[in-house]
Amino acid sequence: MVPEPTFESYYGRPILKEPTWKTPDVPIYLWIGGVAGGSALLAEGAALSGLPGLERVTRLTAAGGAVVGTVALVHDLGRPERFLNMLRVFKPTSPLSVGSYILAPFSSFAGAAAASHVTGVAPRLGRLAGLGAAVFGPPLATYTAALFANTAIPVWHEAHRELPFVFGGSAAAAAGGTAMLLAPVAETGPAVRMAAVGAVAELGVSHRMEQRLGMLAEPYGKGLAGRLMRLSRALTVAGLGLSAVSAGASGRGRPWARRLAGASYSAGSLALRFAVFEAGRESARDPKYVVVPQRERIRAREEAARSAASETGSGTLSG
Repeated sequence: MVPEPTFESYYGRPILKEPTWKTPDVPIYLWIGGVAGGSALLAEGAALSGLPGLERVTRLTAAGGAVVGTVALVHDLGRPERFLNMLRVFKPTSPLSVGSYILAPFSSFAGAAAASHVTGVAPRLGRLAGLGAAVFGPPLATYTAALFANTAIPVWHEAHRELPFVFGGSAAAAAGGTAMLLAPVAETGPAVRMAAVGAVAELGVSHRMEQRLGMLAEPYGKGLAGRLMRLSRALTVAGLGLSAVSAGASGRGRPWARRLAGASYSAGSLALRFAVFEAGRESARDPKYVVVPQRERIRAREEAARSAASETGSGTLSG
């Protein structure tokens, strides 16, 4: 009998090439895109609710996040013209191409809305621009999850069902937390609710994702990625607790708790993005995260084929 082969590769070398994206450029881009996208959505809610202080902060956060995110992306690409080249062709099957066509209009709309709000020039056009930014905000916050899942990196590719929801919840927590930190305390009610809903969604879906991934969830629990993931969850839970402490009198009695909760939410979201990025790098280094799932899929297909053949044979005999 031939022994069962192990999951080692030739000379112990990785089977997959480790992602060449730069650190911290890409994790920061993931986080700042979530903050900007969520802030644009929150800004429209503030405008409709008549909360000028919250609207001002979120408009500026969305515009500033778009600028910082674009700079981080261009720096990772190496040359500015590479980003412009991505806008020459729209390729629906490429998350990177789609993402370029999300980031470009979002940046324009968010910048125009913030400029109009600060200067008071063309307020109607500013509101229309803000609405456009709000439309592109959720896709901006989540398309990076599709970009990661479209790679061959095991813990990203196999998490394609949950990762967009994890990033979406994290973006809501980060945007709400940033507004809680910077906006007038009396106007932060919508931000508190947005951050809490996002935090609960992020914690719940990420837990479900790790349960479904099974062995592939190991990189999220060890090494640098594991430390970052535990830090992220601790900060997010702390944000929920501090939000509850500051709930009395709309946070007026305990403004420090609301500010600290906002900082915890935002920092937890940032740590999550770094954790996901580092877990992907770790899964690319170890051959077992590539080979073992492949064998399980092959075994499942073989069992399904044998089952189908058995059913076909039984049907022929009975006929």
